[in-house]
Amino acid sequence: MTAPATAPLLSLTWTDHVTGRRGHLVVDRLVRGVCSGGLRMREGCTLEEVTGLARGMSLKEALHYDPAARYVPLGGAKGGIDCDPRDPASYGLLVRYLRAVRPYVESCWTTGEDLGLSQDVVDRAAAEAGLVSSIQAVYPLLDDESAARRRLADAFAVRVGGIGLGELVGGESVLTALDRAGVPYAGTRVALQGLGTMGGATARFLTRAGLTVVAVADVKGTIANPAGLDVEALLAARDAHGTVGRHALRPGDRELPGDAWLSADAEVLVPAAVSYAIGPHEQARITARWIAEAANMPVLPEAEALLHARGVSVLPDVVVNSATNAWWWWTLFGDIGADADEAFAYTRRSMRALVERVLTRAEADTTTPRRAAHAIADQRLALITERFGQHR
Repeated sequence: MTAPATAPLLSLTWTDHVTGRRGHLVVDRLVRGVCSGGLRMREGCTLEEVTGLARGMSLKEALHYDPAARYVPLGGAKGGIDCDPRDPASYGLLVRYLRAVRPYVESCWTTGEDLGLSQDVVDRAAAEAGLVSSIQAVYPLLDDESAARRRLADAFAVRVGGIGLGELVGGESVLTALDRAGVPYAGTRVALQGLGTMGGATARFLTRAGLTVVAVADVKGTIANPAGLDVEALLAARDAHGTVGRHALRPGDRELPGDAWLSADAEVLVPAAVSYAIGPHEQARITARWIAEAANMPVLPEAEALLHARGVSVLPDVVVNSATNAWWWWTLFGDIGADADEAFAYTRRSMRALVERVLTRAEADTTTPRRAAHAIADQRLALITERFGQHR
């Protein structure tokens, strides 16, 4: 887990009067009075988990600080609701949670989809809770609010091969790591846990780059094929929660236990579903050379230390899954327009520079990529604080 360096600015737990279930909100810090972080819904979600995620958001935001850009990274925050998103009562619970935290969404917390929740569900529930938008707290920071909102709406409407632009800006960290190691894309195999927003985007991105996806895990188990899975067919057969309809499987595809993705014969593993997926026991089964954390906090610290000791590089979540978050703000603030080619080019340039910087520092400091990324983020947080002041 990502432990906060200092106590967060705000930490609260809400209890739903209808179901008795709990929701959490943690604001790690504010920048210019605003913070950013998604809202997740999963059974067993805890305040400790949300606190770690909020700190991670502060680091993730800071890593993309560019003094010359219009977008100034926000502070970090996170929301979490302890409920299975498949529960019939989950939507009503979400609306009541948003009503309870409405003052924070209106004043300082910008939020959106995360594990268990899609953006359209968040938007619908936010409207029902009486909110203008789930990101309305950032509107006062915009030069031209109406133009910015129209630009973001136009960007969300962009489709590339039937997939939304916001789901297609991940995966570049893996390619950068392969390029540094001189490993060709063709013949490089990938196994993923999760085929939701991040997992699905990464699977498509890497497949189109020439890599081969050989295993995908969802709540029903692992689908594997050493010759390669038909990623497009699996994506088309997903439900709203990323579960693949087994009718899409081909004769050579095999159904294996849910944890079989860990030991898949692959060079790259992409945990893109739940936190804490890889502990000391699970890491022993991994033979991959790289792990790209598309999910938040999927590799436990003890497991990462053991993986590092045997030469497995863990590309950290604050880097790997930062592009989707940054794409929102690059678009809203006007660094990029509602255009797929422009978004891909800007994201590729930014992510490759970031991953290169992190891996270079990790090698120089003989440390893990995560520690290197955190050190870089802390330096940038200091620059942001120097420029805009401390808001805690």
